[in-house]
Amino acid sequence: MKNSRFQDKAIIVTGAAQGIGRRVAERMREEGGKLVLVDRSELVHELAGDDVLTLTADLETFTGADRAARFAQERFGHIDVLVNNVGGTIWTIPYEHYTPDQIEAEVRRSLFPTLWCCRAVLPYMLDQGGGAIVNVSSIATRSINRVPYGAAKGGVNALTACLAFENGQRGIRVNAVASGGTEAPPRRVPRNPDAQSGQEQIWYQQIVDQTVDSSLMKRYGTLDEQAAAILFLASDEASYITGTVLPVGGGDLG
Repeated sequence: MKNSRFQDKAIIVTGAAQGIGRRVAERMREEGGKLVLVDRSELVHELAGDDVLTLTADLETFTGADRAARFAQERFGHIDVLVNNVGGTIWTIPYEHYTPDQIEAEVRRSLFPTLWCCRAVLPYMLDQGGGAIVNVSSIATRSINRVPYGAAKGGVNALTACLAFENGQRGIRVNAVASGGTEAPPRRVPRNPDAQSGQEQIWYQQIVDQTVDSSLMKRYGTLDEQAAAILFLASDEASYITGTVLPVGGGDLG
């Protein structure tokens, strides 16, 4: 029997063009969801179809997040689920080598889209009396060579807890998945288009080694393993769960 946990639910998935976000979108559509998929890459339009609307927007700004929320509300009349998936390490270098501009860029990429999208969607969920938000965080809050990214994801965890406190009695659940290392196809639009130097390749390999070593299973996860946790928290099966950061890292708690 086909799972239909999201039948007729209106869902926004951000960062849906590639990787985890794309797999979440595909699986939610298979389970009956009506989707608005948002990304700043035009690749997101490849997923458009019946009950799947796509939108390009810069979610590092409130203007972009507000546009996405309004788009979903106008098309579907309600917003039942928000999956905040935008983010990802741009550089993997020891902290003393980050420039001020790089530090700000990491925080803008991996914290502000979640802050803005929660703020944009929350009024609609409050008006309708309920909803579910799932933020994609990371076990990299305890990691090496990506301090600004870890700090941004620590902010996502705090945002998750605080929003859950404020809205638990108002019908809105807010949870996060702390994703671990994940095997995925090569990114068609890289986060950092610049070629890595020899030293940068060494620093990147250090985070790969540390991620595997910190996992009790000693491996990376799959896109489906990450998506399964996100779909669970977004679904009514998790109706008594809020304010939780669920590590999905093979035993690495972050």
